[in-house]
Amino acid sequence: MLGAKNPQKAWECRTVSLKINTNVSAMNALRNLGTVDGQMGTTITRLSTGLRINTAADDPAGLIVSENMRSQLRGIGQAIRNSQDAINMAKTAEGALDEVQRLLRDMRALSVHSANTAVVDAATLQANQTQIRSTLQSIDRIAKDTTFGQKKLLDGTSGAVANITANSLANSIYMGSSFNGETVANGPITIARVTQATKAAVTLGKGFASSSTIVTTPGSFVVNGYAITTDGTETVSSLVNKINAVSGTTGVNAQLTGTGPVTVVLTQTNYGAQFDIDLFDTTNLIHNASSASATGVDGVFNVSMMTSEGLATVTFTGGRSANESGLLLSDGTGNSIVLSENGNANITATARQLGSMTAGAVRFQIGPNGDQSTTFSMPVVFASRLGTSAITGMSLADLDVTSPQGAADAMKIIDDAITQLARMRGELGSFQKNFLESTSRSLEIANENLTSSESQIRDADMASEITALTRLQILRESGMSVLAQANQGPQSILNLLRG
Repeated sequence: MLGAKNPQKAWECRTVSLKINTNVSAMNALRNLGTVDGQMGTTITRLSTGLRINTAADDPAGLIVSENMRSQLRGIGQAIRNSQDAINMAKTAEGALDEVQRLLRDMRALSVHSANTAVVDAATLQANQTQIRSTLQSIDRIAKDTTFGQKKLLDGTSGAVANITANSLANSIYMGSSFNGETVANGPITIARVTQATKAAVTLGKGFASSSTIVTTPGSFVVNGYAITTDGTETVSSLVNKINAVSGTTGVNAQLTGTGPVTVVLTQTNYGAQFDIDLFDTTNLIHNASSASATGVDGVFNVSMMTSEGLATVTFTGGRSANESGLLLSDGTGNSIVLSENGNANITATARQLGSMTAGAVRFQIGPNGDQSTTFSMPVVFASRLGTSAITGMSLADLDVTSPQGAADAMKIIDDAITQLARMRGELGSFQKNFLESTSRSLEIANENLTSSESQIRDADMASEITALTRLQILRESGMSVLAQANQGPQSILNLLRG
């Protein structure tokens, strides 16, 4: 009757059981304790690194955004350094221009003195002229030798770049700041062939019925110091394949020519006289003589371009692997041209344009992205380029104060040079102040704000993490206590067994 009155209590009594093999309560406590330990490990990592995101699993979306910001921050940091380098370069150039302007003022004083013909005598005039010539040499020296690192600033070569205009003929062109001992200038780069470069080649005299003919004689032959062996069962084609398999070591390729009989042709992979072919075949496996050799020919080309002294022509020579980068030609002073095989074959004795030279414009990368750069044309302060507007056909280099008219002309030319140089300094100063320094300040602000945004995503909130650690420590302690109690549960079965 009691069961009928309270069926729920009766069911609960029937489901009560005591087990030894499986302790579900302990498993539950252990599972929760493991979860707490994992969360505590994450919190401890965040506290020890100061970062909220330490692995991609911590916040996948936040990691993506943060990494993009970090990349941008690194670029901004380098752009700031680039801007500072550019400012220092501008300061170096401006300091040199200031010294040139001081020299101009000294020369003008000498010109004024020389114009006082009622007092000065011929010896004094000659002394003044000698001092002016010495000063002009100093101006040219400043123009030639003012550098920032290895970059010349005031000789017109800053940012000198050679561009290819005939892409089918050349793979690359490099021209430094000088050509034929003179300063490079804007203009075309032309080339004419004197001697075409060739690769060493040997056509072996022994003929075979076909490429599948078996070379029945066992033995070996040597190509450029590398021995190739056959056991008497290989075909001509397989021997050719063996030669080509070691071409990276020997520098020699082999191919079969003809349809019957066929012969083997050995060809160097490199142009030039320093790359040869040496074959030793004492058993006449592939050649009808015990040895064969050949040597390539260096290419010789005349290259012409504009310099500060006018058109100059220099002979370029050389040879190199066509498989790697082409025929390398150089003038012995660091200038080089790499012709393609097509260029080596098709350039003739008739000069043709290969590229163009652009000199004088320096390029500054002043932003973190590829399209954030600017250029500035650095001034050229050779004496021959200053004071050219005062008197037709004359420049600072033509000063002669040994006559009254010469002294008067000198004052006009020097005044024009002073104005010209002051304008150069003004343009350089404006570029420094209104562009480089302004850009640097703007980048620093952008760096600060982007760093703050990245920190908001990536950095840990230490107060929050410490609070979480305290909570997790309490949970772990309580979890350990509960687990110990759950493990004691099966012990109560012993009481039943004892009873």
